[in-house]
Amino acid sequence: MKTHKVNRVRPFSAFIDACVKEPYSFARLLKDIIAGITVGIIAIPLAMALAIGSGVPPQYGLYTAAIAGIVIAVSGGSRYSVSGPTAAFVVILYPVSQQFGLSGLLIATLMSGVILVVMGLARFGRLIEYIPVSVTLGFTSGIAITIATMQVKDFFGLELAHVPETYVDKVIALGSALPTIHIGDTLIGLTTLFVLIYWPKLNLRLPGHLPALIAGTAVMGIVNMFGHDVATIGSQFSYMLPNGTTGQGIPPILPQFVLPWNLPSSGSSLELNWSTVSALLPAAFSMAMLGAIESLLCAVVLDGMTGKKHHSNGELVGQGIGNIVAPFFGGITATAAIARSAANVRAGATSPVSAIVHSLLVLLTLLVLAPFLSYLPLAAMSALLLIVAWNMSEARKVIDLIRHAPKDDIIVLVLCLSLTVLFDMVIAITIGIVLASLLFMRRIANMTKITESPYTDDDKQLLVVRVNGPLFFAAAERIFNELRERSKGYKTVIMQWDAVPVLDAGGLHAFQHFVTDVKHDTHVIVCDIPFQPLKTLARARVTPIEGTLNFYPSLQKALDDLELIQ
Repeated sequence: MKTHKVNRVRPFSAFIDACVKEPYSFARLLKDIIAGITVGIIAIPLAMALAIGSGVPPQYGLYTAAIAGIVIAVSGGSRYSVSGPTAAFVVILYPVSQQFGLSGLLIATLMSGVILVVMGLARFGRLIEYIPVSVTLGFTSGIAITIATMQVKDFFGLELAHVPETYVDKVIALGSALPTIHIGDTLIGLTTLFVLIYWPKLNLRLPGHLPALIAGTAVMGIVNMFGHDVATIGSQFSYMLPNGTTGQGIPPILPQFVLPWNLPSSGSSLELNWSTVSALLPAAFSMAMLGAIESLLCAVVLDGMTGKKHHSNGELVGQGIGNIVAPFFGGITATAAIARSAANVRAGATSPVSAIVHSLLVLLTLLVLAPFLSYLPLAAMSALLLIVAWNMSEARKVIDLIRHAPKDDIIVLVLCLSLTVLFDMVIAITIGIVLASLLFMRRIANMTKITESPYTDDDKQLLVVRVNGPLFFAAAERIFNELRERSKGYKTVIMQWDAVPVLDAGGLHAFQHFVTDVKHDTHVIVCDIPFQPLKTLARARVTPIEGTLNFYPSLQKALDDLELIQ
């Protein structure tokens, strides 16, 4: 009954538990407001940087943090999670935005939201438990490498007419463009990066993102004084308001309701039909899978930090609802952000209200500070993403795993990392999980052994063995082949199964084949059978055969009966 409560679907559970079932006082509200403002300061520049990295104008990152952040906070299953655009999605969203435009990206986001809701209703919330650490570390590190590579162009101000699709071609193109390095952009990027790296050592409560951007912008002012122009949000992005007014940078208006498929895509509206849906489905599935993994990983981390428990299926439903609603207001794919959520906890958050405050601060920024955000240099935004990529890579964990983990896990890690960088995340996760499963089965199969018992009596032509380990398809054939060789010259073979936890169809087939092979020469006795193997034998209607096959409740009972027969 307890497991049923943990696994049941509970959307809106975090908000209800934290703000309705528990007394919500003014003191808690004050803590949530402070935490929300703290996280909002981090989220505003990151949301813009991640939108740019995903191939769309920066305001769509702010729309995502604002709309999805509120919806998921209210409807999700983790009370401390802060949702919005995250770095992990960049490598998936960028190709979609380049091929299908903003409209296609929003439709794919909407589809991923539907998939997430279905996953939550189907109670797939325990999904994260079935993905090995070597796989998650491999694809997150691979994503980090890809993100870092994508920032090289803007960080150094390189002149690159076209960014190739494949990773190897990207590296070659960036290497060829190095002679076009822009000293102004490089100085801005290095200054921002320096502040981001050393700011935490000052032990100040203010996050380093805002001071780093201020420092980068100050350097831009100095560079401009010497006549060097640098790329900024205002110089690279423009907008058009519903009344026909155009401008540079970020529009100073709140997110507007719009049907995603009616937005311009590569100069024209994207036609919503079955062909479009089919083309976007693989990307939508990738977004949903990554969103599920990221949000559940985040929830588990927050549980460890706070001692509270999240509702995994409710969290998936909440993430799905957020990704269904956000595209109608220009929001791209969102999920729980581990770094921002951890900062939320450290800032004293007590409920999802802090995430709502963070989103309200983003909305306020759109109304008040939009003209000033246009002056932010792209090199500084790239420096932000480089730090995000480094933190995401979890380099220390990767090194520790390579140094101490079994070779099988190292192989899976390196393979997932390589496939993520060279191909894509879905291929990496699919092949990684399959390979990890195969290697795990081989490891378990090698643990299944047979040992000879002291009760073996050559004079009486009696062989007694104990089978230790699961008799499943990967181990059973080897075990019974070994037993077939050992049993030559013995008239009776007793198998003790007290240490056989599992007997599957493959093990059952190997056992029946063994009995058939030796029935003319050897009497087979099986004793001490646990419940699961006994149930499998019963369902297969395996019954005793006089003089060929018998079953006993214990080894002693089998030996006693043999003494009486002899």
